[in-house]
Amino acid sequence: MRHAFDPELAAALAMSPEVDISDLAAARTAQAAELAGTVERADSTGVTVGLLRVPGPDGAELALRTYRPLDGRGPLPVLYTMHGGGFVLGSPDVDHDENLDFCRELQAFVVSVDYRLAPEHPYPAALEDCWTGLSALVGRSAELGLAPDRIALRGDSAGAGLAAGLAMLARDRGGPRIRLQQLHSPALDDRLETPSAREFTDTPIWNRHSARLSWEAYLGTGVPGGAAVDRLAAPGRASAADLTGLPPAHVTVMQFDPLRDEGIDYARALLGAGVPTELHVLPGTFHGAGMVVHAAVVQRAHAEAVAVLRRALGR
Repeated sequence: MRHAFDPELAAALAMSPEVDISDLAAARTAQAAELAGTVERADSTGVTVGLLRVPGPDGAELALRTYRPLDGRGPLPVLYTMHGGGFVLGSPDVDHDENLDFCRELQAFVVSVDYRLAPEHPYPAALEDCWTGLSALVGRSAELGLAPDRIALRGDSAGAGLAAGLAMLARDRGGPRIRLQQLHSPALDDRLETPSAREFTDTPIWNRHSARLSWEAYLGTGVPGGAAVDRLAAPGRASAADLTGLPPAHVTVMQFDPLRDEGIDYARALLGAGVPTELHVLPGTFHGAGMVVHAAVVQRAHAEAVAVLRRALGR
């Protein structure tokens, strides 16, 4: 390997699944089979896992997977999460283990939205699903025992791009007030013009080719890189005026990730717009390194994420 990966992460690479979204049907089948076992083995001690169905923006039902701490005292703060998967893969199963941990450690009501996937449902379907789910939670906060003024957003990869777009959408549509946007390895810029996007063509899990296919599926063939792409679809395109008044941000990027520099650029843009922002670059890491849960750098990143969320949610 030509990249200086963290030794613990490098040792796990041989057992890590390849992600090839050029054959999307096969990728979805393989991921679903892998995640089924992960969910079955998950430790749900101290957490009640549920399913909340709400009317979706397309007339169909939108599913929200919920995590409630057994000993939680209401009204509970809310962590609203959006899974990764390049806009084309995934379900709430992707971050199931992590959401169980967040629920226990934060004693918060955690929600993972099962948003529609591209290319069958291109932008803005996924973002509108995320907005619809968030709005439903706020509307039913009294019934569910939630604190609608203590909400944080968290996303990974494409989910972090959705979280960034949702933070802007919530501001533009008059609320709810978001306490924190936590963006992990965010996919933010369809142009793929940063140094890291150009350099990392051979990195594990995710690379420039995969990122290009992902944006083509989400925005439409021939659309990425064009002048008409909406800032809510690709928040990396937002101007300083677009970013003013957004909630505080906690941005984490991986050293050997094509998405690294767009995350750094976004954090700098937020700071320039007066948004309180923390930025962390994790050394020796690659996109999706969080799956190696025993690695010290991954555990450190998780502990930091919990600490930041705890402060934001008043826990």
